[in-house]
Amino acid sequence: MSALNLPAEGGCRCGKVRLKVSAKPLLTMACHCTGCQSMSSSAYSLSVAIPSDGFEVTRGEPVIGGLHGSMSHHYFCPHCMTWMFTRTEGMEFFVNLRPTMLDDASWFTPFIETWTREKLAFAETGAKRSYEALPEMAAYEGLIKEYMGSQA
Repeated sequence: MSALNLPAEGGCRCGKVRLKVSAKPLLTMACHCTGCQSMSSSAYSLSVAIPSDGFEVTRGEPVIGGLHGSMSHHYFCPHCMTWMFTRTEGMEFFVNLRPTMLDDASWFTPFIETWTREKLAFAETGAKRSYEALPEMAAYEGLIKEYMGSQA
C-alpha cells in the first residue's frame, strides 16, 4: 500500500476550487449508505479523514450542498457542483475529503467500510474492516491507530 505524498494538492472537476493537504490521513473509508450512493451517483462514497489543521481551500469558495442539516455540511464547487469534502459538527478536528479530489489519488485504499447493510450487492471495496452501520465512537481511536500504523 502506498502513502499520500505531502503536501498534496487537488481540486474539483472544473478547477475553480483548489485545496491543499499538509497532514497525514487519520483514516480512509468507503460509505455504502443510500445517502452517499445518491450524492456520489455511485455504489459508495470514498473519504479520507484529514486533520483540520492540515487541510485548506487555496482557491475558490465551496458551498454547502447535499443535505442542509445541522450535523454534516457537504461542500461542493459552486460551478461544477463536485462534492469535495464534508465537515461534521462536534468533530471539527478533521475534514472528510473525497480522495479523488487530490491530483494523485493512486495511494488511496479504503481501510474501513461503513453502512454495509445498505450496500449494493455487487459493491466490493477491499476494506480491511467492515461495519453494518458506523463503528462505535469508542472504536475510532483504535481504528485510527491501526490505520496510521499500517502506513508507517
